[in-house]
Amino acid sequence: MKILVVAEHDNAGLRPATLNTLSAATKIGGDITVLVAGSGCAGAASAAAAVPGVSRVLCADAPHLARPVAEDVAALTLAVAGGFSHVLAPADSFGKNFMPRVAALLDVAQVSDIVEVLSPDIFVRPIYAGNALATVQSIDAVKVITVRATAFDALPASGGSAPVEAIAPPAATVLSTFVSQELTTSARPELGAARVVVSGGRALGSAEAYRSVLEPLADRLGAALGASRAAVDSGYAPNDSQVGQTGKIVAPELYIAVGLSGAIQHLAGMKESKVIVAINKDADAPIFQVADYGLVGDLFELVPQLVKELG
Repeated sequence: MKILVVAEHDNAGLRPATLNTLSAATKIGGDITVLVAGSGCAGAASAAAAVPGVSRVLCADAPHLARPVAEDVAALTLAVAGGFSHVLAPADSFGKNFMPRVAALLDVAQVSDIVEVLSPDIFVRPIYAGNALATVQSIDAVKVITVRATAFDALPASGGSAPVEAIAPPAATVLSTFVSQELTTSARPELGAARVVVSGGRALGSAEAYRSVLEPLADRLGAALGASRAAVDSGYAPNDSQVGQTGKIVAPELYIAVGLSGAIQHLAGMKESKVIVAINKDADAPIFQVADYGLVGDLFELVPQLVKELG
């Protein structure tokens, strides 16, 4: 079997989700090729070559891939996909953007968001917002798969020495073009890769309260800040902090849910966390059903007390 993994990167290095996706690829078994598409992406290609288990790296370096759109990444993936039995990418905004297009153009069914590999053609994926797990067998000649990064331990970033081969990508499709991007800058860890996450819900009441209550706790713990969809929709927190079925899937070592009721859509994004601490004044809130530790009371009193105890 030959496996193609499309790397998510920032041109200088690999995004953490790529290492998790490569881990899933090793469980399928076979030769693993990594496709790096970007502009000035030699650093990312070198990083991919250093990952143990990678047999070869294909590097497509072109100006129109500096901010790649779905059509261009899909066209490149299709151009090199011949002869591969599996095509993998992370099941995040990167993979979700172009992999369905790849599957459609190959005329195969995509297997989305897998959390376990049982065999080269049998996979486990969550359904119904993570309340059930489906075992899916693909009989397609090419398996197009997106991988839930939090379900697989990341491979080491060093120890390999795969060759890097430069390839010429197809011309830009010009069906869509990159216009602009606004990124939230923060000294805190990235939400998807943080060891500790502090999340707030609509009970905080305002954007000012979200910052004044949660930021001191996050600073003490070196944590990333998250939020429920309700908090994001209310304008308390930016979109990229949303955790849940329609946001980011996280599985930190510690997840602190402050003023979160525990709606099923939110639980789908964080219930695989190693330890969950819930703070809510409603003792019957669904969040307590998945929490390892619960504090029932006013978050505006309990969180400052917790910060004080942490010194």
